[in-house]
Amino acid sequence: MRRPERLAQSLREEITEIVGYELEDPRLETVTVTDVRVSEDLRDAKVYVLIEGNEQEIKEAMKALQHAEKYVRSQVAMNLNIHHAPHIHFARDTVEEKAGRIDKILEELKDNGELVVEN
Repeated sequence: MRRPERLAQSLREEITEIVGYELEDPRLETVTVTDVRVSEDLRDAKVYVLIEGNEQEIKEAMKALQHAEKYVRSQVAMNLNIHHAPHIHFARDTVEEKAGRIDKILEELKDNGELVVEN
C-alpha cells in the first residue's frame, strides 16, 4: 500500500474518533466519515462525510465541520505523531446519499407492487 493510502486509512480512523467522540457540537451527531483521500504530496486530505437530516441540518453540520478543521488537524497531528499533518477539507459524500435515495425508491416501488424482485 502506498504512503498516501496508508495515511488516508489512519486519518479516517482518527477523524472518525475525533468527530464522533471529541467534538461536542450537537450539529455533528449525525455525521459519519465515509472516506479520506490524501494528495500525493501529503499536504491535503479531503474527508468525505455522510450527514443525515434535512438540507438545513446538513448545511449546519458542514459549517460546524469547517469551523473545526484546524482543531481536527491539530488533534490528528498529536494523536498520530505527525510533524506536518495534512490540511483537512470536509466534503459531503453525495455518492452514499444517492445510493440511499435509490434504495428508498426501490423499496417504495417494491411496496407498491410496481417492482418485482426475482431470485
